Amino acid sequence: MIKRIFTISTVLVVCVAITLFYGFFVSDKLLLYISQWQDLRPGAIHLLRLKRRIYWLNGLKFPNTANFGASDRHLIANEFTLGSPVFIRIFKLEFELEFWIKRNGRFHLFAIYPICNWSGRLGPKLVIGDRQSPEGFYTVSSKAMHATSRWHKSFNLGFPNAYDRMHGRTGDYLMVHGGCSSIGCYAITDNLIDEVWRFIVAAHKSGQKRFHIHIYPFRMTTKNLNAYTSTGWKEFWDNLKVGYDTFEKTWFPPKVFVCNGNYAFLAVNDVSSDGAHRIRSYCPQ
Repeated sequence: MIKRIFTISTVLVVCVAITLFYGFFVSDKLLLYISQWQDLRPGAIHLLRLKRRIYWLNGLKFPNTANFGASDRHLIANEFTLGSPVFIRIFKLEFELEFWIKRNGRFHLFAIYPICNWSGRLGPKLVIGDRQSPEGFYTVSSKAMHATSRWHKSFNLGFPNAYDRMHGRTGDYLMVHGGCSSIGCYAITDNLIDEVWRFIVAAHKSGQKRFHIHIYPFRMTTKNLNAYTSTGWKEFWDNLKVGYDTFEKTWFPPKVFVCNGNYAFLAVNDVSSDGAHRIRSYCPQ
């Protein structure tokens, strides 16, 4: 047992050393694998953050990053239209932001962008000052867009939503913004906020009153849910997974409700839907 602990500790020390000096050589896949162990999870997530900060500070392109500046060519090549309705999903552990655009009657994945930083641990935000980045279902209207921000540009997630308020959760001014620093927000660098900003503003101007942004602790597979049960948030995450699965079946953001202390969902399969529905506090029939 002692030998096993020593071996694991040695691996982590080596990972820290490599990350500090050659952060971009450390495999995300390895760090995500290490994060499955509860005692090692905080260190693994810290290394994932540190790796991204090294990239950002040195002006390096993140791995698997969409080609900034080539979005017009990507739009045309894949038959997307600037001004079409948009939808966002965030996956904390993977540090990924999925950007979806409606095309031919359904939402389609446009790009997966890297998140530079988020703060806290896996799990929802509970109280103001806990430095947790929120998880759940939120909507963003044009009023939540801030063209001038401390961190270049930003948009407000709308935390706390109806679910958060029902559970007594507190906090405000939780954003998606530029840069790479976070005290409860999602920082996606100036280049990326400029990229997604253009699409969001065009969608709002074309009539989408608000878009949905769904925030998950990780990709909501059964394997991941089983691997992270020790966090104490399994019941909450099982509830989030229902919304995740509902979208996966239709490729339309589902209608979201707060019912008896839980999220509830109605699948949408209407080609005319722009995914702009509000999150309402009642039980759907």
